[in-house]
Amino acid sequence: MYINDLHILTYLVAGIIGLIVGQFIDWCNLRLPEYKKVLSKDFFKEYLKNCKPKYLLMVIVALLYIALLYFNGLTIDTFKYAILIPMLLIAFIIDFRIQIIPNRLTLTIFETGLVFTFVETLLETNVGINIFIDNMLGMLVGGGIFLLITLIGGLIAGKEAMGFGDVKLMGALGLFFGWLNMILISVMAFLFAAIVSIVILIARRKKFNEYIPFGPFIVVASMIPIFISTPELLLVLLKIFSLGTY
Repeated sequence: MYINDLHILTYLVAGIIGLIVGQFIDWCNLRLPEYKKVLSKDFFKEYLKNCKPKYLLMVIVALLYIALLYFNGLTIDTFKYAILIPMLLIAFIIDFRIQIIPNRLTLTIFETGLVFTFVETLLETNVGINIFIDNMLGMLVGGGIFLLITLIGGLIAGKEAMGFGDVKLMGALGLFFGWLNMILISVMAFLFAAIVSIVILIARRKKFNEYIPFGPFIVVASMIPIFISTPELLLVLLKIFSLGTY
């Protein structure tokens, strides 16, 4: 049986890999905030013996991998995003829990994005240089937008409006998505943050001046271009901000 020209067993394998990766994410969530090595003997000696299955995380990653395969097929984008998705989920969970995005994680995202940028540049002989330029601009635009907001917010409010971890994360993600998608991701992240912040304030779960981590909103916004094409995403946002008149 085939789905989108891929045998159903291919999706099964992707799902199984997703389950394994989902459990590994939990290990990373424990190690990275403590600045410990992720790839170490402790994983086999201690963690696998005593860990409890993180079923929700495992199922989420498995479903994302199956969806990734369904929408992209066996392409370089599938492998690229299959590596990025776990790192995004790690950033989401750690920033949500303790309000930091580990530098080691951001650097790994940057290094992975750089590798895939060069690979795509070499493989796509006709448009390779365009991919390279687009990704480099994505890094500058992604990091630049948030750096500007951080600096201006600091001047106006007298304190950081946004952590530099968010700035570095956006710069690294630019190597995956290109400059236009980084603008769309920025817009969506602020839109999601505004909606959630209003709901939280109305529910009186936080005070007006309390810090709300922004990393999770970046992660959610970054997941969307993985599954929705840029023209479709741009059209949806135009309809939202024009109140359906566009």
